[in-house]
Amino acid sequence: MRRIYIVSVLAVALFVVKTSAQNTAVKINGLYGLATTLNAGVEMALNDQMTVELAAAYNPWTFSGGKKMRFWLVQPEAKYWFCEKYEGHFAGFHLHGAQYFGGFGKKRYDGYLAGGGFTYGYDWILSPHWNLEAALGIGYAHLWYKESERIPCMKCYERKRKNYFGPTKAAVSIVYLF
Repeated sequence: MRRIYIVSVLAVALFVVKTSAQNTAVKINGLYGLATTLNAGVEMALNDQMTVELAAAYNPWTFSGGKKMRFWLVQPEAKYWFCEKYEGHFAGFHLHGAQYFGGFGKKRYDGYLAGGGFTYGYDWILSPHWNLEAALGIGYAHLWYKESERIPCMKCYERKRKNYFGPTKAAVSIVYLF
């Protein structure tokens, strides 16, 4: 029992020491928030100029008239900071995967997407623990889905695939550094 206590105290101490050097950040993307999408990201430093981030988003809402675009999205990213981590310009490579269901027009879509792209961004220091980050990504996504009319009919759908090239990430995030 005493060994478990000592190991626990050491683990917490190492976490506090590591996070006090601002190696970990949590963030919320305000653009997703404006689109009523719940989201969060965690970013960890690998060294003074490299970080890795895991961002996730979820939209469970149905709007008036039965309109909806429910989805979940995961977007990991590796970033290279030109000056120092969490400060100034950065370039990154991101992957993304999602599952979606819904539609706002006459069609319903039920499917998945996967792909990746490149990101450019900038991080402004607001205070010792708060930053503002803007990022834009361009890349590729492969979508495979069922398309149907907006009526409940399990047999009335068509299987489709689509390749997409264009914007794959847009973020204006508030960042808290530990």
